Amino acid sequence: MENYESQAYQQPTNDNGNYMVSKLPNTTGSLVLGILSIICCCSGVIGLVLGIIGLMLANKDIKLYQTNPRQYTGIETTNTARILNIIGLVISALSLIYSIYSIMAVGGWNAYYETIQESIRQAQAAQQ
Repeated sequence: MENYESQAYQQPTNDNGNYMVSKLPNTTGSLVLGILSIICCCSGVIGLVLGIIGLMLANKDIKLYQTNPRQYTGIETTNTARILNIIGLVISALSLIYSIYSIMAVGGWNAYYETIQESIRQAQAAQQ
């Protein structure tokens, strides 16, 4: 059985013998998810999910870049995407915590629902 770990890793090269440089594969996706997590941060859960997925993709690209920095470009964009995802995660988490606190301050889910129903009734009465 051959020992694959002892063999030198062969870099993909072009005809000139130079390394083929490519863009990191998940940069655009993680950047878009970071932006969407900031946009959807007021919903709490949606922003959290988008931020977590985007952060995982960005971290995957950073690890890929660290294994072979000469083969990949776009690490700056990946770092930006990572920062956007972290910001979206923090804001979404704070929004979710505030929403839970607001519901508990009113008296629980049933009291919160009754407050919303009362507001709707008052709005309908004001329109008549």
